[in-house]
Amino acid sequence: MNECIFCKIIAGELPSSMVYEDEHTVAFLSKPRLVNGHTLVVPKKHCADFSTADPECLKSVLATTQMIVKGVLKATGADGCNVSTNNGAAAGQTIFHLHWHIVPRFENDGFTSWPHSVYADGEAEKTAEKICQSLE
Repeated sequence: MNECIFCKIIAGELPSSMVYEDEHTVAFLSKPRLVNGHTLVVPKKHCADFSTADPECLKSVLATTQMIVKGVLKATGADGCNVSTNNGAAAGQTIFHLHWHIVPRFENDGFTSWPHSVYADGEAEKTAEKICQSLE
């Protein structure tokens, strides 16, 4: 935890543009930002990522995230927003302390979504079955 940038922000050891704090969570503007108003919601309790966070931590973070989304939309006048978390390095996670990105979006802002494809015949069923069998 000593090297975690978010733990240092939470402890007040590093500066941040804090927008919210309660007993379990903080929210602050992202540096670097994707757009004006890009905000991060972070649990105060250190956990590496979404898949390893305990349910109570997730409950607090998601409740705060929902509240912050409403504030970001109102403050920025955005038409919508992306709310996401990266889980693991392969997904683009670079700071290994669970955090949610709230990225304001505007009609015709030039951002595009991920490319999509269609499952081959029978492939969706096989994949769904593998996932079902892997659930803990």
